[in-house]
Amino acid sequence: MAETNDVIEQVIRPKKGWVPVDFRELWVYRELFAFLAWRDILVRYKQTVFGVLWAVIVPLINMVMFTVVFGHLAGMSENQPDSYYVITYAALIPWLYFSGSLDAGSQSLTGNAAMVTKIYFPRLIIPASVLLSGLVDMVISLIVLGILMLITGTAIHVQILLLPFLIAYAFLIAFGVSIWFAALNAKYRDVKHVVPFIVKVGVMLSPVGYRSAEVPEKWQLLYSCNPLVGLIETFRYSILGPGANGEYIPSGTAVGISVVLTIILVITGLKTFRQLEDQFADYL
Repeated sequence: MAETNDVIEQVIRPKKGWVPVDFRELWVYRELFAFLAWRDILVRYKQTVFGVLWAVIVPLINMVMFTVVFGHLAGMSENQPDSYYVITYAALIPWLYFSGSLDAGSQSLTGNAAMVTKIYFPRLIIPASVLLSGLVDMVISLIVLGILMLITGTAIHVQILLLPFLIAYAFLIAFGVSIWFAALNAKYRDVKHVVPFIVKVGVMLSPVGYRSAEVPEKWQLLYSCNPLVGLIETFRYSILGPGANGEYIPSGTAVGISVVLTIILVITGLKTFRQLEDQFADYL
């Protein structure tokens, strides 16, 4: 009896519509998504001396640096009712998650070129799994923050109940930006040189070592066009509460702009990613 080899060809075509996501397909590949996320968690600190302690060391070192530069040298820690260490650390948590996700997410497709070029699965799973694994570091940082608050005697407010929603919000911002850069990096390798520059400039244009109120009023609207401003200020508010004089209450304008920009980033990112998805194998 003659043997026949049947070849099944899977053609990836861009989806139509403003939200080109096939959720049913993503659900079918949920186990692969979980596997990739778990793999990223396991290899994140593999063959390192300190291992998972890097999730503690990096934020602490950044906290000390920002406290010295902004708190002491720039004098922003003066007349602060709360510990400047806590103020800075609370802002560093969402920023470090975003910057780490942008770096890893933008390189996720090129780093998994063998998978992308050999087998079919929704490519969106790759950057999404990288971002999900990064949440582990965020949770560890939140535990360290809780210990820091106990040491400094910082009170816990009811606003801390906002944290789960803000973590999801941070994921959406990182997701929207990362899928943009992941798709573009597959086609244009210049992106890997642009991302470090964005991170270096972005930390100065985000309220990490200072509060948004320190920015001159005439620049507030333009400054708020950075979606991380609304996220970081709201994150700090959830940790420290409104403050003695309402100094930690985030600007409604900044939060509103951040939400709108996040929605735009996610929708356009998904659209761009899906349009280029059928060419990833050729680019890689």
